[in-house]
This record gives sequence, C-alpha cells and structure tokens, in this order.
Amino acid sequence: MSGLPSDPLDLEARPRLLVVDDEANHVRALCDILCDHGYPVEGYTRAQDALGALAESSFALLLTDLMMPDMDGIALLRAALVHDPQLAAVIMTGKGTIATAVEAMQVGALDYVVKPFKASTILSVVSKALALRALRLENASLERALRERAAELEAANRELEAFSYSISHDLRAPLRSIHGFSKILLEDFMAQLPVDAQELVQRVIANASRMSELIDDLLRFARLSRQSLSRHRVSVADLVREVLEELRNQESEGAVEVMVGALPDCVGDRSLLRQLLFNLLSNAFKYTRHKDTAIVEVGCLETPKGERSYFVRDNGAGFDMQQSHRLFGVFSRLHATDKFEGTGIGLSIAQRIVQRHGGQIWAEAEVDKGAAFYFTLPDLS
Repeated sequence: MSGLPSDPLDLEARPRLLVVDDEANHVRALCDILCDHGYPVEGYTRAQDALGALAESSFALLLTDLMMPDMDGIALLRAALVHDPQLAAVIMTGKGTIATAVEAMQVGALDYVVKPFKASTILSVVSKALALRALRLENASLERALRERAAELEAANRELEAFSYSISHDLRAPLRSIHGFSKILLEDFMAQLPVDAQELVQRVIANASRMSELIDDLLRFARLSRQSLSRHRVSVADLVREVLEELRNQESEGAVEVMVGALPDCVGDRSLLRQLLFNLLSNAFKYTRHKDTAIVEVGCLETPKGERSYFVRDNGAGFDMQQSHRLFGVFSRLHATDKFEGTGIGLSIAQRIVQRHGGQIWAEAEVDKGAAFYFTLPDLS
C-alpha cells in the first residue's frame, strides 16, 4: 500500500519514506499521518516487498517494525543498507529491550520507538532522523571534496617537486658554465681584453652569481611550503644568541650594538624559527651598515589583544611606509641593489614561517630612521 500527500507539488524535492509493519492497519495509519504532513510515503506489510521497492527506487528513511514473521526489522535494515548505505532508519517495536535497541543502533538505526506512540512522537523522530541523514550526506560531500582537494594538492606538490628538480639541475648547469667560463676568460685572457670588455665580463660573472642566489632562494621558498612542522617548546633567547653569534662572525665591517630584552619561550618548529630570526636580524645588520652607530634591538611586547609580540628593531636605512604593501612580496625590494645586496625573498620566507605557525608579522619604519619588525608566535599556554 502507499500514500501520497494532499498537496502533490514539489514531491521530488521531499524525502521519500518507506514504512514496513506486518500489521496492515498500522501501516495504513502511519502512511496517513506522514502523508498529511507532506511526506511521500510507501507502506508494506512484507519485508521482501519493501526490499523490492528499495531496489527499484530510492528512499530517504526506513520506518520498520522490529518483530515480523518473514524477516525481523534488524535483518531488513541490514539488507536495506546494502541497497542504499545512506538510508536512514527508525525501528518500531512493542516488545523492546535494551539489547535489541543496542543491536538496532549497531546495525545502523538512528532511533528506536516503543509502541504504542503518539503521532507527534513519530513525526518528531522522523524529522530528527531525516535531519541527521542530511547532516551525514553533507559531511560525506565535504569529505569527498576534501579528498579531491588533497589529491589536487598532492598533484600540485608533485609538479612543484618536478619544477624544483628542473631548477636545481637543468637550469644550474648552463648557469655554472656561464659563471665558470667567464671567470676563466677574465683570469686567463685579461691582458688581451680591453678595459670595457673586462667590465662586461665582470658584469656577466656578477649577474650569474646573483641568478644562482635567486635560484637558491626560490628553492628555499618552495621547500618551505612543503616542509612539515615539528612543534616543540623553543627557547627564543637561545635562538637569538645563536643567530647573533653567526652574524657577528660574518660581519667584516663595523660593530653593531645589539640589545636583547626578555624573550619568553614559544611553541614551534625550531629550525624554521631560527631561519625567521636569521632573516630579520641579518636584514637589521645589513641596513645599519652605513650608520656611524649601528643599533639593533630584540625584545618582546604584549599586544592589545594579550598576545606576545616579538620584535627586531634597528636604526638603519628604514623605508617609506607607503611602500609597505610590497614588503613581503617575493623578490620585492625597497632599496637599490647597488646599495644593499640581496634577492628580496628573505622577508617573504619570514612571513611564510610566521603564517605557518599561525602568527602574524608586520613592520613599522621611517626613511633613514630605521625599521621594526613584529611577529606573534604560539605561546606555551
């Protein structure tokens, strides 16, 4: 037997229900109640007939009696889920026990109703079961989308690996040749070359070296996007000491006065955070190079939001804040290369490291009066 709602409009958009009970009058009563509330519904007194209906068309919910002569409700639900794993189900019984309720839920039933019940009860149970089914379908759709996205990202990473391999091998070979042969030309045949030609060869060598630096930085930036984070407690103070020691060993011109304040520990990837501090501190050393008294300060403040904000501040060349939107761009430079060396990717790497840790980075500066870079990192709380 079957029932239809009094208003047949938009039936396809409404969830179809399947009612199964060996008592015909009970099936008829349920079909009438559900139809009156707008549900397209089909009712059967035999489980095998219900399975036949499932094989021919789709239903959103199965409302079945537990105790039936030819096949009980749990067996019917098992068979029904083979036809449609997304089918929602509610079990009805007049002789329920905790054991049967648990078994029904384990098989896949979303709810369990004890007879006799009021119309309002069954309508509430059906509505909740359909809502839960809709949520499951939405979650399944999201999981599919995530799997597809993950597959796309994996493919993109493979392409990036291939691109990195091409850069590191295919592009480096001719670059090494240009650089090497140019040096040989200059060293072995300098006396035979006019001064203008010597200057041109020097430019070739310098540009080949710069191109090699650009390739190294590009590969470093690409690897950073794929590198997994290893989060541990990190002593920022220890990292700053290590970086400062390395920079002082490299610095050949002038002394830099460095002031280090209290630096609380954080949580993060130690190697990446060391790279972050190296990039910021090496910039501070570089851009204070022409100062009579070069001063670099490292410390930590509390932001208005209650976050810890580490900073690296200097009194160097600074920059125009109207150009700050370009600051963290890849290969973006705010100073001429003839005044300050570099490829313009160090701050891009610094920003990416901070973002991967869930923090923020920003800067304040004034031309010829220095710059300050602030960044937040997860604390230990």
